[in-house]
Amino acid sequence: MEEIKQLVEELNQAFLEHRSKNDQRLSEIQKKGYADPVLEEQVDRIAKEIQNLTEVKQRIEKVETKLNRPAMAEHENLDPHSNARKQAVVHYLRKGEGLLSADEVKLLSSDSDPDGGYWMTPEISERAVQKVYETSPMRNIATVETISSDALEIPEDLNEADSGWTSERASRPETNTPQIGVRRIPVHELYAMPKATQTLLDDSRIDVETWLSMKIADKMSRIENSSFVNGDGSGKPRGILTYLAGTNNPGEVQQINTGNASSLTADGLRTLFYALKSPYIPNARWLMSRSAIEEVSKLKDSSGSYIWQPGFQEGEPQTLLGHPIERMEDMPQVAANSLSVAFGDFSQAYTIVDRMGLRVLRDPFSSKPFVLFYTTKRTGGDVTNFEAFAIQKTAA
Repeated sequence: MEEIKQLVEELNQAFLEHRSKNDQRLSEIQKKGYADPVLEEQVDRIAKEIQNLTEVKQRIEKVETKLNRPAMAEHENLDPHSNARKQAVVHYLRKGEGLLSADEVKLLSSDSDPDGGYWMTPEISERAVQKVYETSPMRNIATVETISSDALEIPEDLNEADSGWTSERASRPETNTPQIGVRRIPVHELYAMPKATQTLLDDSRIDVETWLSMKIADKMSRIENSSFVNGDGSGKPRGILTYLAGTNNPGEVQQINTGNASSLTADGLRTLFYALKSPYIPNARWLMSRSAIEEVSKLKDSSGSYIWQPGFQEGEPQTLLGHPIERMEDMPQVAANSLSVAFGDFSQAYTIVDRMGLRVLRDPFSSKPFVLFYTTKRTGGDVTNFEAFAIQKTAA
């Protein structure tokens, strides 16, 4: 029993020292992002000492309990195998094997807090495993404007002046004068309102407010990106795929069939390429989802050469017929009648409008003991030049 008491004292002392050193280590990580290697080594060494002391204490407790059992005390002198029993005790103390079964004594155990689990202090990694969400980065290719009102108006100069040949003595009647129009892009509101207790905000190891802001900003970005492609314009931006097929500008977007009822074809993509007017070609790019890119990567021309070319150097984009491919996961997968591919100069074709940026109102009063984070963003978007791009339709 004296040995057990001494071990308990040593364990308590080691635990207190471990807690002090570990708290110091965590403080350094929080302040500097890393801890002193010497301090890390000290924490590891003390943790190993605690583990070794715990194992020895467990073995001695088992033996002490077994030896104090009545059956052992009363019949020890009568037991013809007493010497063998004592040898087993010595073997157990040295090796920690044999002698007792697990259900004969109560052990110190890391899986029970009162029985020693409190001494186990797990560490939290500085790296968090996060789910990856795919989106459509339209802001990388469209025109983005910031305004201070609720809408942006863009003049549309879509008509032309009349002119014609005449002779020296011929009359010169009045010709038609061109007219201009205006395209209006209103902003729409995105919002979120998560909440957290004030205690969590005060005591958490991480900056919960910053973490929430990042999560909300990421979600809002994905929502608006989806609308820039597929939005119907009702309370949200209007997307590039939501207009009627045709060549009237404004209001219609040219659609080119693939030539196959259910898949993309090399000839269909070439037809789409040449449907675009020459002034839009230099800055043109392809938009498609990951699955569509995979299908395009397998297409060959009549000579057996792949029409898709991967980027062989770091930072070099994948190209199709010499033009970069933008991965847009909100574009539909290839299927019958789907609009899976778009090609054009989207800096001219689409305009995104921002009214300020992300705004967060911190409200600690409306829902005590919670703090509400009312977050808003006002954004709009619409096609501004309908002839600057064309769409591939999967159809015969």
